[in-house]
Amino acid sequence: MGNGNCLLEGFLWFALVALSFSGAIGLTFLMLGCALEDYGVYWPLFVLIFHAISPIPYFIAKRATYDSDATSSACRELAYFFTTGIVVSAFGFPVILARVAVIKWGACGLVLAGNAVIFLTIQGFFLVFGRGDDFSWEQW
Repeated sequence: MGNGNCLLEGFLWFALVALSFSGAIGLTFLMLGCALEDYGVYWPLFVLIFHAISPIPYFIAKRATYDSDATSSACRELAYFFTTGIVVSAFGFPVILARVAVIKWGACGLVLAGNAVIFLTIQGFFLVFGRGDDFSWEQW
C-alpha cells in the first residue's frame, strides 16, 4: 500500500509542476500581448484582476455548503453563475478594448490565448487538488 501512496504523491507533484508551467505560458501570452513593440499598450493587464477573483465564488460556496451532502445547492449554483460571469468578462474585456481601438487585434488575440491557458490552468488546479483528501490544495 505504501507504493500506491508514493505513486499518487508523484503524480500530484508532476501535476503541480505541469500546472505551474502552463500558468507561466498563459502569463507569457498575456505579457506578449502588452509588451511587444507593435502593441506597447498595457491596458490588457487588467484581466489579471479577473484571474485573481475567479476562484473566490467557488471558495465561498465550498465553505458555505461544506456539510451539505446534496449534489447541488442554490449557493453552489450561484457561485458557478458568478464565476461564469467573471470568466466571460475576462474574455470580453480585450475584445472591447480592440473594438474601440485602444489595443490592436493581434494583442487581443494574444491576450485571449493567455486567458484560455490561465483559466484552464485554474480549472486543472481545482480538478487535481480540490478533492478534499489528505493531499489537497489546502496544504498549499
